[in-house]
Amino acid sequence: MDGSLDSGATLRRPELELLAPAGNFTCLTAALKAGADAVYFGADNFNMRSQSAFSDTDLPDITSQAHAAGAKAYLTVNTIVYEDERSVLDQLLPRAAEAGVDAIIAWDPAVLLAARQHGLPVMLSTQASVANTAALRFYHDSLGVNRAVLARECTLEQIRQIRTELDEAGLEHLELETFAHGAMCVAISGRCFMSYHQYGKSANRGECLQPCRREYSVSSKDGDLAFDLGRDYVMSPKDLCTLPFIEQLIEAGVHSYKIEGRNRNPEYVSLVTAAYRRVLDHCMSRPDAPDEAWEAQLDAIKTEEMERLHSVYHRGFSEGFYHGQPLNAWSESAGSSASRKKFHIGRVLNYYSKSGVAHVRVENQGLKAGAEVMVLGPTTGVVAFSCPEMRLEERVLTEAQPGEEITLPVPDKVRRNDTVYIRVER
Repeated sequence: MDGSLDSGATLRRPELELLAPAGNFTCLTAALKAGADAVYFGADNFNMRSQSAFSDTDLPDITSQAHAAGAKAYLTVNTIVYEDERSVLDQLLPRAAEAGVDAIIAWDPAVLLAARQHGLPVMLSTQASVANTAALRFYHDSLGVNRAVLARECTLEQIRQIRTELDEAGLEHLELETFAHGAMCVAISGRCFMSYHQYGKSANRGECLQPCRREYSVSSKDGDLAFDLGRDYVMSPKDLCTLPFIEQLIEAGVHSYKIEGRNRNPEYVSLVTAAYRRVLDHCMSRPDAPDEAWEAQLDAIKTEEMERLHSVYHRGFSEGFYHGQPLNAWSESAGSSASRKKFHIGRVLNYYSKSGVAHVRVENQGLKAGAEVMVLGPTTGVVAFSCPEMRLEERVLTEAQPGEEITLPVPDKVRRNDTVYIRVER
């Protein structure tokens, strides 16, 4: 996938936003430390990722952490809302406004109208399937929407046309957001009824159990023939990855680049956010005149970051719909295709800031010097490093065994009860 621009192409230079998921406080910290410009998260109600939801009482802590890091905080209220739930909605939105939430991500008009009443900016969710300027102008003029997450089925050329039409209509302030990385759904803009039909758990209520990603056996009615559908799972798309051509999205006029993954782990959030942060920053440093050295450096950065992206959870990578319909872009197996996996090995007992050393209890398996270590915690986020050495009291060890308490140097502050992992090649 070659993302290079033609030498005569003009790279738009809006104030870009890298938007990262926060499914819990550890992921929130990981996203902010990795350089996210904004984070999005859900509360107990009206959240398309019901398993990754904060309590209403967490909202002040989330927004204060985001704002302290110079980032914005967006609350997703993007499920359908039934009539008997409007009173619950009227309780949630004032709390969001009081907590300082920067915007609400929604698509149900009940939410859009209620958010306006409480003085909350609204961003249109991809659930609305907006794919043209007429729809954008309708939501902008009638409901005050100033940003829309375009339908996932839009191509780069269609996005470019939408941006041009908006600019020519004097709507330069109406921002476009697209998904840059993460899981894709087999259904149009994620509106699927398969989970609800099978289990009574609706995808449109944030409860999808993803039956589409399983392996199935298909047999003839008379029982003579049977097939196991395993490799190339026919309803499980690969994950979206735009990093190889992200400058084309910039050129098309996209303002915000969303990373999917509120159900994924802090390691994924940290690494993916950092990868896109690095590439976006380099893209925005592009000189006005063609520069071969800059292009070569961009290619080198992409190569390095793609290797890191391959190391964390993914189902294989696809360009999505950006360059046309993604034919045959199905995952090849269930679960992750990551090149590395992590194992829990212990817990932090203490941290000594003067010496930059962590006191760790090794619990589940041994730890060898030179191993790739990762520490995760709600306040720490993700701290990853290669373990150069470790000590048991004053004795230098090449390997620590379960049950031993050791000290090891860490590059950043960790905290008591943080979880310690090692990462190894599959």
